[in-house]
Amino acid sequence: MNTLLSLGHGYSASALAARLLPLGWTVIGTCRDPGRASTLRAAGVEPLLWPTDLAPALSRATHVLASAAPDAGGDPFLQAAGDALRAARPVWVGYLSTTAVYGDHQGGWVDEATPVNPQSTRARQRVLAESQWLATGLPVHIFRLAGIYGPGRGPFEKVRDGTARRIIKPGQVFSRIHVQDIAETLVASISRPNPGAIYNVCDDNPAPPEDVLAHAAHLLGLPEPPAIPYDEAEMTPMARSFYAESKRVRNSRIKDELGVRLNYPDYRAGLAAMLAG
Repeated sequence: MNTLLSLGHGYSASALAARLLPLGWTVIGTCRDPGRASTLRAAGVEPLLWPTDLAPALSRATHVLASAAPDAGGDPFLQAAGDALRAARPVWVGYLSTTAVYGDHQGGWVDEATPVNPQSTRARQRVLAESQWLATGLPVHIFRLAGIYGPGRGPFEKVRDGTARRIIKPGQVFSRIHVQDIAETLVASISRPNPGAIYNVCDDNPAPPEDVLAHAAHLLGLPEPPAIPYDEAEMTPMARSFYAESKRVRNSRIKDELGVRLNYPDYRAGLAAMLAG
């Protein structure tokens, strides 16, 4: 029986679990909150409150997915249970990273051969965690995710309540990915493992963020959110760090090596499906 141990079971891992559970998989997901544990249990996932001894779960796990945010020391699960993870010898390990590891390319294209150039603390920690996982000797696959959106995580709520703002920074462009296409890519990798591989997970259409908000408003039949110059916009430090980098991310490898066919190849398709759902 196939069993997935999901370390830091969040939004993307939940989408993968929804794909695997109907196929007869067992999914064990770690979380820190007892309330979250109840939610996981209701979705068919066996909750495992963290911190805890991972050895019993690892003895059952054929596959491991790690998606928890790193800290200054790198991946928290490797710090706490690295020996147990290395001893478990799962047949497939996935680590969810971020395309932020490439840094700023002023709107230029990057692919998996582009050297990492992390320019934020968050990105530097991801590079460290990637290297730690690859050094374990386990069959690790790195997935560098673009900006994630999907059900419950998108622009519609802010457009509806009038809080959305189109922040205009000339030349700014982001890549993004629908959560269901993350799950699609992970399932494809599990079916075609290639230990040590690094994959960019993004759609076909990098676009300025203001275009996405404008299209969301159009779909809702509402006026476009007001435009605000970047230099005048009030943003959280996290949001401002996103705008400090601009790049277009290529996704050829997930298509050529894994045979992935995106369900939502651009934000227009993704937003339309979200609204219909």
